[in-house]
Amino acid sequence: MSVVSELTAALSLWIDAVAGVVSARLANVKPVRRIEVAEDEAGALTMRLAPSTKLADGDLSPCRLDVTDGSINGPLSPQWAAAVRGGVVELLLQPSRFVFRTIELPARAAEFLDGIIRAQIDRITPWPPSEALFHWTPPQGNVGDRIETTVVATGRAPAASLAQAFSDLGAAGVAILTGTPEHGRITVLDQRSGMQAENRRIRTALIAGFATTALLAMLSLGFGGFVADAYDAQQQLIQQRIAERRAVMRGNQTGSGGSPLDLLIRRKQGSPSSVLVIEALSALLPLDTYATEVRIEGNKLQIVGVTRDAPSLISILEQSPHFSSAGFFAPTTHAANEAGERFHIETKLKPYFGSGT
Repeated sequence: MSVVSELTAALSLWIDAVAGVVSARLANVKPVRRIEVAEDEAGALTMRLAPSTKLADGDLSPCRLDVTDGSINGPLSPQWAAAVRGGVVELLLQPSRFVFRTIELPARAAEFLDGIIRAQIDRITPWPPSEALFHWTPPQGNVGDRIETTVVATGRAPAASLAQAFSDLGAAGVAILTGTPEHGRITVLDQRSGMQAENRRIRTALIAGFATTALLAMLSLGFGGFVADAYDAQQQLIQQRIAERRAVMRGNQTGSGGSPLDLLIRRKQGSPSSVLVIEALSALLPLDTYATEVRIEGNKLQIVGVTRDAPSLISILEQSPHFSSAGFFAPTTHAANEAGERFHIETKLKPYFGSGT
């Protein structure tokens, strides 16, 4: 897998996690109409509003449902049909429909319970993982470095058909639960189409935000480079005009400029002075640095010598108005009989004769 694929997969997982957290927070903030459907020992279902749910037109009396093979027989009353539509139905089924299996695991397995239980569900229940609805109780500490949890499972087909019956009535979400005095209530299925749609909307918004941010960053970089190039061109033009003005001023001061003396003067003023270069170099080099060779060829200066910190000499030379574009023209070496590093630096010379020139 390439680096780009790994980054894309990691970003997708992060977006899914953020979308899930945001959707869950929004679900807790938004008022949800909850409807409880409880199964009695005879298998009959009774539907009532949850204690925390209040309707604008008053409470509804409990409604008994006639269910056959996972289908609700007969239409609901208009009031109950309106209450179910867009609400969350919680199906509390009898424990006799479920299989309870207690398993013991190492304490470090608490972070991987989903995968561990899914791999063993066909051994501890009568159903394979694809045909079972299951969940587990919160793990409890056991003797030693062990934990204990109870897996609660039931067949997927009967429970899913019953949940689908309420989804067909317009319920925004259906949850299937069971409960015992020992384990409390356990949710084995929680499917909310509204939450899934909310997750998709939040995910789309996050992706659009990332794409917009990346596009703005690219435009900003492109515009910044364009502006920098424009400023560099303008600076070079200004420097060229300044040099032309200075040349005109020098020509006016020395005459017409056609005589050999005038040409010699202009050449002297336009070429770097070797004496000034050597003097500037001796003033710049640190006390722990000495040059063994100094060569001036045209507008280039080559220095060979010994120092304790060769890279620092580059910045020292480039800060001087006499030099520019300093760099190493040969590798820096270290001999056993020398106290420092032997460096080979080449820099360009600039015709600088002091301030105001």
